[in-house]
Amino acid sequence: MPLIELHDVCKTYKMGGNNLIHALDHVSLAIEEGEFVAILGPSGSGKSTLMHLLGFLDKPTSGEMLFDGQRVSKINARKRAMIRAEKIGFVFQAFNLLPRMSVLRNTLLPLAYARHRIPGARKNARALLEQVGMSDRARHRPNQLSGGQRQRVALARALVNNPRLILADEPTGNLDSQTATTILELFASLHAQGRTIIIVTHDLEVARWAKRHIRMKDGKILPETPTTNQTA
Repeated sequence: MPLIELHDVCKTYKMGGNNLIHALDHVSLAIEEGEFVAILGPSGSGKSTLMHLLGFLDKPTSGEMLFDGQRVSKINARKRAMIRAEKIGFVFQAFNLLPRMSVLRNTLLPLAYARHRIPGARKNARALLEQVGMSDRARHRPNQLSGGQRQRVALARALVNNPRLILADEPTGNLDSQTATTILELFASLHAQGRTIIIVTHDLEVARWAKRHIRMKDGKILPETPTTNQTA
């Protein structure tokens, strides 16, 4: 059973008067657990809208989406928030770290939304910071870090709830090429450990790290072609 399934999904927005924007147009898709997927497309192609649906940040206008076999349309807002907090880790282009919190507290932040206290959470967060090479900066604040260091912290934060799915929206967009490669190597390592990773990007060099490419245009998914990973 796929981790994520979309069946004939549409997402429509009303933009002034009766004007409708079809951000997603009859999209069908299945993503298996453990896949490393890149969603590619130019601005306005629908890739960010698709990511919002996959991350439970929005709902389809029509069609059906399933997560781990559950129909999203049958899940209330509170339970969707719980799934988002406990099963999905997010990495954003702008890092989205809280400036007044230390690196360690930023890493622990997703656990504040969990239903139950997790034993050993602080120890686990420190281990994750060690994994991404940031353990020596645990007491620092985000404004004391470089862009690459902030993104490493963001990645540790995405992992702290041991998610089923990691969603990354243009995770290297604010980084230089050398730092971007370091971050992508971390994603590749996580994939090798069995994590399901979806990266949204317009950059073909970033997409090359993924094992599967989903290309979008005008709200539709284009026919898939075999992907040859050239980074390994």
